[in-house]
This record gives sequence, C-alpha cells and structure tokens, in this order.
Amino acid sequence: MLELSINEAERLRIVAHALSSEIRLQMINLLNSGNMNIHQLAQALNIPVSTAASHVKVLEQSALIQTELRPASRGAMKVCTRNFDDIHIQLNEKTGFDITNKSYELEMPIGQYTDFQVAPTCGMASQDAFLIPEDEPVHFYSPERSKAQIMWTRKGYFEYKFPIVIPHGAVVKSVDISMEICSEAPNYDHNWPSDITLWLNGIDIGTWTSPGDYGNRSGKLNPAYWTETTSTQYGTLKTWSITETKTMIDSFHLSECGIKDLALLESEFLSLKVGIKEDAVHKGGMNLFGKEFGDYAQDIKLKIDFV
Repeated sequence: MLELSINEAERLRIVAHALSSEIRLQMINLLNSGNMNIHQLAQALNIPVSTAASHVKVLEQSALIQTELRPASRGAMKVCTRNFDDIHIQLNEKTGFDITNKSYELEMPIGQYTDFQVAPTCGMASQDAFLIPEDEPVHFYSPERSKAQIMWTRKGYFEYKFPIVIPHGAVVKSVDISMEICSEAPNYDHNWPSDITLWLNGIDIGTWTSPGDYGNRSGKLNPAYWTETTSTQYGTLKTWSITETKTMIDSFHLSECGIKDLALLESEFLSLKVGIKEDAVHKGGMNLFGKEFGDYAQDIKLKIDFV
C-alpha cells in the first residue's frame, strides 16, 4: 500500500498528477495483468511510442511503477512493473499525530526480480504450466516471469527492488524479510545443504544453510500437474530480522549487521538480493516459492517497523 499524507504535499501532488491522466490510468490497469514494455503499452493504447514513454516517465517519477532496461533484439527495452495495489491518503492534519508503532509492509512476487544470475539446473513454473524451457538461463528475461510461482537455480542470485514509503522523519526500528525457500538438487534430495545469503542494499546481512531440497510429499498449495512430478514440492519459511544492533534468522543470532549499516532512508527503494556466493562452502542452489506454491501462501515479504 502507498501511504500519502497532506503533510507531504509535494509527494501527494506528484502522485495526484500521475493519476490525473486517463492514459496513465489505463497503463496502470494494463500492468495489473503483468509486466509490459513501452512498445507494448503504446500498441495496446493505440498511441505513439514517444507519447507512451512520456507517460511512463511521469508514472515512474511518482513511484507508482518501476522500470528496468532489458536486452532486446535491437538494443534494450524498458519494461514497466506496477508497484502498489492500494493508495491511502490522509487528508486531515492532526496536531501531534502519533506514528508510534507503525509499520510498512509489501509482498513482492518472486518473478518481479530486477536482476538475476542463474545456471542449470534452472527454470520456473506457474500454477498452470512450466513457463520457460528448463536449463536455458536466457529465458529468465521472458515477460512470462511475472507469472512465476516457483523458480530454481543451482547457483547465482535474484535481486529485487522494494519501494520504501514511510512518513518523513520516521525512524526505522526493525526490518523483517521472509520467504519460502530451500536448496536445489536434481529432482529432490533432503540431504543437500546450500548456503543461501541475503544482501540488503548491497550489504551481506547473513547466510542460512538450507538442509535440503524437499519433495517427499506435495506442497500444500501445489497444482495437480506439479504434484505428479518428482520435482521440489515445498520449502522452509525463513525470516531475516534486522534490528538496530544485529541480524537474526528466526530469532537466532546471525550477524552484527544493524539498521544503521543499511542506509535505508538514503534511497526510495530497498535492494534485496538472495543467492549463493561464489565461495560458498555448500553450493546447493535454491528454490524460491510464490504464494500459490509450496506450503506458505506468501511471496517475498518485507515489513519495516518505525516510530
């Protein structure tokens, strides 16, 4: 959810301006069904590409969408992704308004990565079918990735950008990142350790060793076609928690990295990367699960508590 306040008049004006155009509203609606590049938006709306690019720039400046450049047959293309499901606007200015114990939460679909590095065995699938040919990394650039509910790779990483929308002047007290994840073995292997690391804003906040790749039963949310395979079926829900002085994973001390090390409020987004280090002891890959696969009905979840 995007939180706006009359106390942040300039930001409110920028978002209101972005929403004041019928074309831009149509663009946001088109992005509800998945990522699109500027040429696709222009074609869908029957407008010149230059006009579409101008409208995309306004939406990008308001943080209602994010864009990234991806390789195309000729040069690069700018791909657009919608950032928010809801907008809340506080219009009544309250004297001494208390923001004590507030939090900001956002779930990022696993296919909405902004950068990646993968290697066989690798692939992705949705609730309905395999989305790309297995073990061909180039297909991870495919727009079909927005539908992914499970992704796997034997090495490398996935990187995401989470917009940070909290009141001006707020002080961040803690950050929680949770996701369903496990190792990646051919088919599956419960004894297949993998050192999975999480980076926030480029800072290594700690590594968790996944014991294995689980497939002895179907995941609680898995579609019928997947349960009939011998592939990975479910993972473990892990939560990295960063406080003012340390990082924990599921309440166990992980590292000395604290909030101050992340420079959270120096940017409008949080960079999150999850992957396997080149020098990891256990290079057992990873599976990432979306909210319609595995055992837990959630994507990659960010929660920021502030005062």
